[in-house]
Amino acid sequence: MILLHSGEDLGAATWIDLLAPTAEEVERVREATGLRVPTESDISEIESSSRLMFENGAYYVSTPLVAPRGEDELMLSPVGFVLSSRVLITVRFAPIRSFDAAHDAFGAQSRRTAEEALLRIFEVVVDRSADKLERAGGQCDALSLGAFRSGGREAGSGDLRATLGRVGNVADRTSHIREALLGIGRILAFLMESGIEDAPPVSAARMKAIRADVTSLTDYQAHLSAKVQFLLDATLGFINIEQNEIVKTLTIASVVGIPPVLVVGIYGMNFRVMPELSWRFGYPMAIALVVVSALIPVVWFKRRGWM
Repeated sequence: MILLHSGEDLGAATWIDLLAPTAEEVERVREATGLRVPTESDISEIESSSRLMFENGAYYVSTPLVAPRGEDELMLSPVGFVLSSRVLITVRFAPIRSFDAAHDAFGAQSRRTAEEALLRIFEVVVDRSADKLERAGGQCDALSLGAFRSGGREAGSGDLRATLGRVGNVADRTSHIREALLGIGRILAFLMESGIEDAPPVSAARMKAIRADVTSLTDYQAHLSAKVQFLLDATLGFINIEQNEIVKTLTIASVVGIPPVLVVGIYGMNFRVMPELSWRFGYPMAIALVVVSALIPVVWFKRRGWM
C-alpha cells in the first residue's frame, strides 16, 4: 500500500510511505523518483554499514520501530528511510501508530518538505516513546506497591505467577522502546556528523533537540530496567519464601508424625508376651502416648518460633 502526501502524483509527492509494498508499487516509486527502494531484507540488517548509507544523492537509513502486536504487546518492525532533497520514501512492513500520527501532523503543516517529513516522524516517535515509558513507569509503581504492601504474604502462587508475567511484559516493552530510540539516535548522529557533500539538508538544531530527548529517554529506560530487575528479584524471592513455607509445613508434619508412628509400631508387634495386653487401661494408655508424643514436637516447634 502506498500512502502519499502532496496529492496522488508520485512525481510531486514529498513523502511516499510504503506499507508492505508489492513489486509493482516498488517499481512505480522507483520510476517516479529515480531512487532505489530498499527491500525488507535490506532494512532488517543489523550492522551499521547496512543501516546507514549514502547513495546517489540520498540517505539510506533504517531502524527497528515499535509496532503493536495484540492489545497489550509490542514488537519491533524494521523501517527504512530514503531521504533526498526532494522526497522522503519510508518503507515498512507493519502498521505503526507513530506513522499514523506523523501523517496527521505533517498534513497539517504549511511547509511540506522531505526534511520536514523525516523530522516530524522522528519527533512523533520520540514523543510516543516517552508516553509508553511513562505508562511502563506507572505499571512498575503499581507492581511495586502491590508486591511490598503485603510483603508477598497475601499473594498466592497464582498471583505471583501473574506478577511475573506482568513484570516480563514491562521489561519486554521497555526493551523494544530502547531499541527503537537507539536506532533513531544512530540515524541522527549519522545525518549530523556524516559531512557528505551534496547531501540533502536537514535542520541541525532540530536534530540536536531530538537527540537530547533520545538521550534522556534512554537514561530513563535504564532506570526502569533496573527497577524491573529489582521487581523480578523481589517476586522470585516471594516465590522462594512461599515454597520454603510449604516445605517447612511438610517437614513439621512429618516430624510430628514420627513419635505416634513409633508408639503404634511398638504396640503393633505380635509378640506372645506383652504385659500391656493384660492391662485394663492398656488401650487408653497407648492412645494417650500417641497424643502426647504428637504434642511434644508441636510444643517444641512453637517455643522455637518455627510455627
